[in-house]
Amino acid sequence: MVTLSLGLHPSAIDYSRYPGLDEETLTARIAAGEAALHEAGFDIVACQVSADPDEAEKKVRECVAARPVEAVMIGAGLRMAPDHTLLFERLVNLLIRLVPGIVFCFNTSPETTIDALRRLAPPPPLTPQQDPADGHLQTCRSQR
Repeated sequence: MVTLSLGLHPSAIDYSRYPGLDEETLTARIAAGEAALHEAGFDIVACQVSADPDEAEKKVRECVAARPVEAVMIGAGLRMAPDHTLLFERLVNLLIRLVPGIVFCFNTSPETTIDALRRLAPPPPLTPQQDPADGHLQTCRSQR
């Protein structure tokens, strides 16, 4: 199952709300979470969006057009901050229109993304011919 991993780009976050967290730390945590997904055999399309609704919608359309997805994992930063409620709503509705039958899951941090995906379905087993570093992770990132 190809899954869109959708979240705010680390540059789009107001870190004053999260003591002890900064862009560099969050970027590293996201990269580590994506590496864990990759190593576990999950096929994801990473899609980091800006906080601007029009730009975010454009980026989601690009990510979905680049690689068809069947599911989406929406990150906590996009869903849980009250300032992003309208953005979250807009992107959920967009995904429902773009990918009929899409399945949703949610994390609470970059480290729990793998748990969210495991709730949807276990990753496919890797075959001896597959190289986990070869094409399992497609990235679609945007700056603010």
